[in-house]
Amino acid sequence: MLQELFIKDFAIIEQLSISFEKGMSVLTGETGAGKSIIIDAVGLLAGGRGSSSFVRAGAHKAVLQGQFIVAKDSATLVMLDDYGIEHDEQTLLLQREISSNGRNVCRVNGQLVNTTVLKKIGETLVDIHGQNEHQSLMHAEQHLRLLDEYTGAKLAVVKERYIQAYQQYQQLARTLQERLANEQEWAQRLDMLRFQVHEINDAQLQANEEDELLSERERLDNFQKISDALHQSYAALSADNSSLDQIGVAMNAMNSIANLDASYQNIADTIQSAYYALQDAGSDISNQLDMLAFDESRLDVVEKRLELINQLKRKYGNSVAAVLAYGAKAQAELNTMEQNNTNRDELTQHLHTAQHHAQQLAQELSTMRHQAAHALQKAVHQQLAALYMDKAVFEVRFNKSEQLCSNGFDQVEFYIQTNPGEKMLPLTKIASGGELSRLMLALKTIFSQADGVTSIIFDEVDTGVSGRVAQAIADKMHSIAQHSQVLCITHLPQVAAISDHQFLITKHVAHGRTTTTVTPVTGQARIHALAQMLSGTTVTQLTLEHAQELLKLAHHEKDF
Repeated sequence: MLQELFIKDFAIIEQLSISFEKGMSVLTGETGAGKSIIIDAVGLLAGGRGSSSFVRAGAHKAVLQGQFIVAKDSATLVMLDDYGIEHDEQTLLLQREISSNGRNVCRVNGQLVNTTVLKKIGETLVDIHGQNEHQSLMHAEQHLRLLDEYTGAKLAVVKERYIQAYQQYQQLARTLQERLANEQEWAQRLDMLRFQVHEINDAQLQANEEDELLSERERLDNFQKISDALHQSYAALSADNSSLDQIGVAMNAMNSIANLDASYQNIADTIQSAYYALQDAGSDISNQLDMLAFDESRLDVVEKRLELINQLKRKYGNSVAAVLAYGAKAQAELNTMEQNNTNRDELTQHLHTAQHHAQQLAQELSTMRHQAAHALQKAVHQQLAALYMDKAVFEVRFNKSEQLCSNGFDQVEFYIQTNPGEKMLPLTKIASGGELSRLMLALKTIFSQADGVTSIIFDEVDTGVSGRVAQAIADKMHSIAQHSQVLCITHLPQVAAISDHQFLITKHVAHGRTTTTVTPVTGQARIHALAQMLSGTTVTQLTLEHAQELLKLAHHEKDF
């Protein structure tokens, strides 16, 4: 529900703030006072089309803010999650600024969004019904959705199964179409993938193999240099009177005086460490010489292996890791293609089977919809009878599409005959304002619970009615308010009287500028406001008594 509305520099409104509550609230006041401007502001907050013409003369921008309370399981929160907008699962703040240069800035819970996102979120919060604007009820393409929501959870389960079957059928149809259109390309791609996977798998590449082969080639290429260096080093350390022998002499000499001074001991320890380290080095050199052997065939093997790796890198990536990754991707694509590589007849048979399954579920959906349509027609006739249109005939008409679509094969449109002897016409073709208002209220009464919208706004939808019809419309609006917050602009005292809350919209001129104000009316002030609606500018004691009686009757109606 809409909890708070703030408007600044919008049309003739300089600044106002309104707090709304649950139930039914009416906005009353003289024509031109600014009632519809307030509804326009809510419409723009919900993503309606805006322009610089809405900015109050002399101001740089118009500012609109609306705070909504949303239910934890509402479609609004699901949509906020889809768009990555943070929320606290209780309140939602919509903000919109329209600059005099036409620039729009929209925010949801402080996060910048474009007008498309704002509209999608706004549609889950607000449903505005004007004399010539009836949104979902007046758009034929929405009638099937409304019928499905009316049908309920059982249809939703079947519809989910149908959607899965339809998507499978569509996928098979696309596969077959691609297969038939690109038979040669398919076969070429399959052969190429098989070759690539075979080539990469046959190479049996190892992650660090290239680095190891490069090191081994380096050693083989420098065999003579390595051999000379090892022999020379070993000779220097192992020959008679070698450098190692001389270090041994120095070690023994220093050991003989090590106990005489700590510094001699340190020198002796250093020489001893060097002596034993060189002894170990000599032993390691000897071992390397024992293992040293030149294998010309091994160098050839290494060179060929490196050349193979380079060839694969030129084809599939700039490293062994990249080649292996390409091979894994090619293998996955090959697996998918081979799984789908049934012959054309088999694929066609699978498609026919999937189509038959989807058609069966579509027929099941259609049967459920036809049953629900009869119930809906009966419910609408009951509502219309309460609105003094007991002679009207409402029908849900079906057309069967030749091809399956995401909703099955049903096409649905609502038809109405408002008076006996007239033709049945699409609901969208109704011309009479009063009849349209009553039919819309009848349908809205039935659909309001299924819609899930938190705030329903009626902008003078009661135009063209009076007397007992006006009272019936008032009762219907209040009935809808039991499930959704209702905001209503009205000139009918019957509608104003039955509301839970009333706001008086007035305008006045100050300092040469027109300004709109909003005042909650209660108690004696509300009686006076109703009296003005009944009689106009002159309020007499009789009209005051009439207004008071109207309020009593309204309270009596609400008690029932």
